[in-house]
Amino acid sequence: MDVQTLRAEAFKALHERDGAFVIPNPWDAGSARLLASLGYEALATTSAGLAFSLGRPDAEGALTLEETLGNAQAIVDATPLPVAADLENGFGELPEDCAQSILRAAEVGLVGGSIEDASGRAEVPIYDFDLSVARVRAAVQAARGLPFPFTLCARAENLLHGRLDLDDTIRRLQAYAEAGADVLYAPGLRSVDEIRAVVQAVAPRPVNVLMGMAGVPLSVNQLQDLGVKRISVGSSLARAALGALQRAALEIHEQGTFSYGEQALPFAQLNDLFRR
Repeated sequence: MDVQTLRAEAFKALHERDGAFVIPNPWDAGSARLLASLGYEALATTSAGLAFSLGRPDAEGALTLEETLGNAQAIVDATPLPVAADLENGFGELPEDCAQSILRAAEVGLVGGSIEDASGRAEVPIYDFDLSVARVRAAVQAARGLPFPFTLCARAENLLHGRLDLDDTIRRLQAYAEAGADVLYAPGLRSVDEIRAVVQAVAPRPVNVLMGMAGVPLSVNQLQDLGVKRISVGSSLARAALGALQRAALEIHEQGTFSYGEQALPFAQLNDLFRR
């Protein structure tokens, strides 16, 4: 098998084995290599992490498909791990836009990707139910036409856009599962009861849960006990890095001191990591 197929099979196997796994979200090749060096088994891109690194907002159409795939390809090339992409809303409203995004993702070496039902429009933030299902179905059909098992994740975005309707979120996830999505994901779940309800509603399909949010102290073991299969962290690692940068810069600017250097990774350690 070629390299992409081997990665795709390995990624698929992670979703089929017992227990949960964490799929962290690098925002560039360097963060990908650091994460891979720590023993993670797969990686996923982050639209917010990329947008912030470019000085742009997330979820407002500020990234193009070409920029997203260029960043994804750099991450794919940086490590031997399977990589899935945050493909946002498929970079278009129509089902065929979603299908095309899946095919383009496969061309840069990705073995998985997510399509969300958020429109990017403040006035109507979530696509109509029937259109949302049609978009997932088209993405599934594109993925199934590839010569390797591309893992498609379908995202219901209600909770991130002020629509705190768990029933509608579950209804959407169930419809996406029926449309053929391999993994279901509702970012913004915050409680044990919400997570349990989603896992049970779409069983036996695997569920991805977003962590790294303030005020959600659940551990990997607790999530695994709830039946969660995949745990991602979205933009939280990028935000943690930017938070450290801000604290260091404020220390210099406001105190005139440089103690942040005690917490920084040593130059030689990073140089050695990136030399390999």
